[in-house]
Amino acid sequence: MKKSFRTGLILSAMTLLASCGVSNKTDTFTVGICNYVDDASLNQICENIQEVLKEEGMSGVKFDVKYQNCNADTAVLNQIISDFVSKDVDLMVGVATPVAMAMQAATEDNKIPVVFAAVSDPVGCGVVDSLAKPGANITGTSDYLDTNAVFNLMFALNENPTKVGLLYDLGQDSSKTPIADAKAILQKKGVEVVESTGTNTTEIIQAAQNLISKGVDAIFTPSDNTVMAAELSIYEMIADAKIPHYTGADSFALNGAFLGYGVDYANLGKETGAMVVDILKNKKDVSNYPVKTFDNGTAAINTDTCAKLGYNLDEVKTKFTPYCTSIKTLTTSESF
Repeated sequence: MKKSFRTGLILSAMTLLASCGVSNKTDTFTVGICNYVDDASLNQICENIQEVLKEEGMSGVKFDVKYQNCNADTAVLNQIISDFVSKDVDLMVGVATPVAMAMQAATEDNKIPVVFAAVSDPVGCGVVDSLAKPGANITGTSDYLDTNAVFNLMFALNENPTKVGLLYDLGQDSSKTPIADAKAILQKKGVEVVESTGTNTTEIIQAAQNLISKGVDAIFTPSDNTVMAAELSIYEMIADAKIPHYTGADSFALNGAFLGYGVDYANLGKETGAMVVDILKNKKDVSNYPVKTFDNGTAAINTDTCAKLGYNLDEVKTKFTPYCTSIKTLTTSESF
């Protein structure tokens, strides 16, 4: 009788706990992340997205992350996305414009939400209707580049360049608008424009050598992933030729370029991760979730390259200060 009484009490307590809503269940979301190519900027983004999801997982909501890198191969990219769809992921993250565009096209019917990262011109490339209201199952973060601001820095250091090189990949959607803007800015000032392009590291090395041989006074590259992947292979030859390389991301400067101007990609990754968490945890409507943009006012100067070019760092800072909200210095690093 005593044993039966104790058993009854235990069962009653368990029933009471269940009725009070006590549960050990943890929500788990599957997130498929695809990186476009192995380069400093995009790797920073991916690492920080995953770090945010890992930290969030410690507070009750778990994220099962499926990470892939298509290495700029369209066939591989499409296969990765198909695999994400077949695994019925709860959300996809597309890092860089080509990945975002492919994910948007692949999810029009199944409506899997997509969050992109580092899409420079999301309206122009057609992935969203507007920054305020994307209008479909996709939103994300933009690393829009204020091209005019970069050239303000160039002209502050050299008021009268006669010839400026544009180094980029014709196939990069993220480069189209800033390159068009750069041409307009230079032509308006009467500066000769020399374009040199490539689609892989070998071709970018040859393109850089071409600009050096043409005797350009400076080189401009927007947030172009192909050039970013090649920066460690070209920065020394450009600096040895006494040509400053102005670029659209601080990660270029970390890989040797004289100047990187634009967004903090580590922070962009964190903000992208926060969007993923918010959308999944709080069941947000992606079509009305505004695209996040950032202040492009940070100039990153590579002090090693600055010295090799023969510039005085303090003088460079003084000339740059009126044209950017902040200046940071760094040295060349092959990985970070």
